[in-house]
Amino acid sequence: MEYLENRELSWLKFNKRVLEEAVDPDTPLLERISFSAIYQSNLDEFFMVRVGSLTEKAKDKKAKPDKFSGMTPAQQLDSVFTAVRRLQPSVEGALLTTMSELAEYGYEHVSFDKMTKEELSFLELYFKRELKPFISGIVINDALPFPFLQNKEIYAVVQLGTKKGISIGLIPATINRSERIINLGRDGKRFILAEEVILKFAHLMFKNYKVIDRALIRVTRSAAITASGRGPEFRRRMEELVDKRKKLAPMRLELSGVFSRDALDYLCKKLKLKNARVFTSRIPLDLSYLFTLQEYDNDPRLHYTVRTPRKPAAISDTRPVFAQVKAKDILLSYPFESMNLSFIRLLQESANDPKVTSIKITLYRLARSSKVIDALCTAAENGKEVLVMIELRARFDEENNIEWSKQLQEAGVNVIYGPKEYKAHSKLLLITRKAQGGNFDYVTQIGTGNYNEKTAALYTDLMLLTADRDIAADAEAVFAGLINGTFVENTKKLLVSPLALRPQIIEMIDEQIAIAKSGGNGYIAAKVNSLNDSVIINKLVEASQAGVKIELVVRGLCCLIAGVQGYTENITVRSIVGRFLEHSRIFIFGTDSPKQKIYIGSADYMSRNTVRRVEVAAPVEDERLRRRIREMFRIFMKDNAKARIMLSDGTYIHERRNPDTPFNSQEYLYEEAYKRLEDKSARQEQMKVNRENGAKKKATAQKTASKKPTQKKTETKIPAKRGRKKNTP
Repeated sequence: MEYLENRELSWLKFNKRVLEEAVDPDTPLLERISFSAIYQSNLDEFFMVRVGSLTEKAKDKKAKPDKFSGMTPAQQLDSVFTAVRRLQPSVEGALLTTMSELAEYGYEHVSFDKMTKEELSFLELYFKRELKPFISGIVINDALPFPFLQNKEIYAVVQLGTKKGISIGLIPATINRSERIINLGRDGKRFILAEEVILKFAHLMFKNYKVIDRALIRVTRSAAITASGRGPEFRRRMEELVDKRKKLAPMRLELSGVFSRDALDYLCKKLKLKNARVFTSRIPLDLSYLFTLQEYDNDPRLHYTVRTPRKPAAISDTRPVFAQVKAKDILLSYPFESMNLSFIRLLQESANDPKVTSIKITLYRLARSSKVIDALCTAAENGKEVLVMIELRARFDEENNIEWSKQLQEAGVNVIYGPKEYKAHSKLLLITRKAQGGNFDYVTQIGTGNYNEKTAALYTDLMLLTADRDIAADAEAVFAGLINGTFVENTKKLLVSPLALRPQIIEMIDEQIAIAKSGGNGYIAAKVNSLNDSVIINKLVEASQAGVKIELVVRGLCCLIAGVQGYTENITVRSIVGRFLEHSRIFIFGTDSPKQKIYIGSADYMSRNTVRRVEVAAPVEDERLRRRIREMFRIFMKDNAKARIMLSDGTYIHERRNPDTPFNSQEYLYEEAYKRLEDKSARQEQMKVNRENGAKKKATAQKTASKKPTQKKTETKIPAKRGRKKNTP
């Protein structure tokens, strides 16, 4: 279909939008280089997960073609490699151009052909004293087994001159991150990388051989592992799989510059890689060092304006958070508001509140030093019932979550791992507290992002706190299902996948179709990370054809192409890529009327979320909060600085309707968070002044009253009764 696009190619377009930030003149220079590093990190994960999965499917002769593009797995791989290769010049150009501009501020990545004799002598001595004692050279030929190359590690490889066949010299060149940048100047801005020094002096590691050619290489291995199970044995199984993943097949070989064709063919043969999977680069193979460079200069011209999450204006310092939520629903918005001063505070207070009886929570990704874990352990140690569903299959966080699960169990927490075949990706918390008369009060939290203090300052997310009893009952049912390995089929208010989310989404889309067909204004809006659920896509196309106006904000891959006549002409798709990672999910059905339905939740419009995971979305029913979300969505649609609009051919262009008045939605929302807190402080200060003035007036009035002169009492004469005769002398 002309309105559908392949998932993998759509994702590569998203990563291209990330790369655009690395050349955007409105992005400060030291922030631009971080986008180059993010682009590369994203691409590494793409090869490890998506290319790894496609490679396995390509081995299966019965594998079905992609339902959106009709391509077989092998054809998709060919298209992916072609697209990545076409992007490589842009990646190189972005970094080289930015580093050239940074030269004005003293930054210089020095090459050996441009350094002084003194610097060259220094580096040779540095190699002999600081590097050579900790590395070793390995000679490889057909008479010796080929060594295992670690995933994403850098190696210096040299072709050695021999009389028979080909011999390769290999040196592990990955150095501790803090030691990778070798400073050639006092401030560290003039530098060279350790692997470049190792490659330069590699011949000193193979003194009995003649070095014919040399290059740096980096292998990306598959990380496509699948696991299912429940109970204590599942954790042991996951530990085995994580260890196994490190040894999966290579998916890509990266090479610095040009290398001997014979030697390269030899390497590909040993790695069992086709030449189509070899990618050459004129820039470093690992760009993570760029984040370190950012720390070398505090010049505000080179960085974003400093922003710090604000104390939520909706939360008071004077009362426990639980009591405030009981009084009214609270909506939190990250990174604009502080997680530590809201959600973490709620957990910590609940852990120490003697009336709180239980805390139940789902965990997916956590910070390295997690205050969430600390609070849950404290709660368990204080005798509360604490249930934690921790997802051991959270990709690339498996090892962390395995360790957290052990720590939680040691503290007395009841730890479970969720359904056997399904990941639990929901962001759900339920706190139960004793109330008067033997009753209980509940606070339920439903979020769009992880309980991770670090990413809460980098990702945009929403979190709803509510004391609604129907929502609490639904949450209790979700946790019961996670314990029993069953799925929620019916709910009062929450949307819960895999059984009770997509059908309700489809039903609400149908309602808007009916409104449009009857002559009304049907409207659907959604903000998600990705869109590839074919059932939802088909229903959105049907809605567009019925005349429903549909506005989608999709940060990443989007398999639906907007603006195609006869199919999606009533659909607009925009992607916002900027300083913060757009991560919040919002679903809106209907115009600004009392019947409008608004949800926030953890699910994207992807089949993996809607039918293969446990996800939760909650209705926003408080009109104050509904207005706020509607306004947020309008702000997203107004962005003309970091938004890209999808065209009817599937390409994206910058949304710059008013270049003279750029509007950045992320910066605007941060300003609003600052303003809300300032307005609240101003109101509180004014109330304080009013109270003080009132007290002064009262005191003045009392003082004035006490100084008034007392009046003399006058004698009242009683008049004589009528008819009574006066005594006469």
